[in-house]
Amino acid sequence: MREFTESYVAEGPILTATRARAIEVGATPIQSGGGAALRLLAAATAAKAVVEVGTGVGVSGLWLLSGMRSDGVLTTIDIEPEHQRMARKAFLEAGHAPSRTRLIAGRALEVLPRLADGAYDMVFVGADKTEFDRYVAEAYRLLRPGGVLALDNALAAGKVVDPAARDPESVALREVVKSLREVEEWISALLPAGDGLLVAVKR
Repeated sequence: MREFTESYVAEGPILTATRARAIEVGATPIQSGGGAALRLLAAATAAKAVVEVGTGVGVSGLWLLSGMRSDGVLTTIDIEPEHQRMARKAFLEAGHAPSRTRLIAGRALEVLPRLADGAYDMVFVGADKTEFDRYVAEAYRLLRPGGVLALDNALAAGKVVDPAARDPESVALREVVKSLREVEEWISALLPAGDGLLVAVKR
C-alpha cells in the first residue's frame, strides 16, 4: 500500500537525477509522496509566493514550482551555498526561469524575520526539527489568511508516536504536532505522505 501511494505520482528524469544528487551529498530529500502533496497544496492555493526553509539540492523546490502559478516566485533558504548552487542548476534544467526563484544562503531564523508580513501563500519547512516551533511562529506572521504551512518529516520514522522516544527532535516534533492541533490560529491535519507531512491553514 505505502509503495503504491508513494509512487502514485511518478517523478520525471530531472527530479530523479536531482534526488540522486541529494543522496550523494547527504541532503535527505522529501519523499515522492510528500513532494506530490506539496505540489497539490501549491496548486490548490494558486500559490504565487512561497517560502521554503531547507533548499537541499532542489527536490522539494521542484515539486513546489510545478504546482505554483507560472508567475510565482519561490524564496528558498539554506545554510549550505553549495547545495543551493546544485538546486539552482536543477531549477534551470527543469525550465524554470531564474526570476522564479530567490535563493538565500543563511540561517533561516535570521533570514525569515526580514521577509514581509502576510505576503506569502505557503511556507514549507524541511529543516532542523528542534526549531519547528520557531518556524511555525515565523510562518504565522509570513502567511496571508488562508495560507498553508507544511512541515516535512512530521512522523520522524514513527518516533513521534512512541512515548519512549525522548531525543530532542522527537520531543520537539511531538510538541508541534500537539500544539498545531489544539490552537485556534490554525486548522491542521497530519498526512501520512512520505515520512509525515503536517499541514496547517492559517485562519
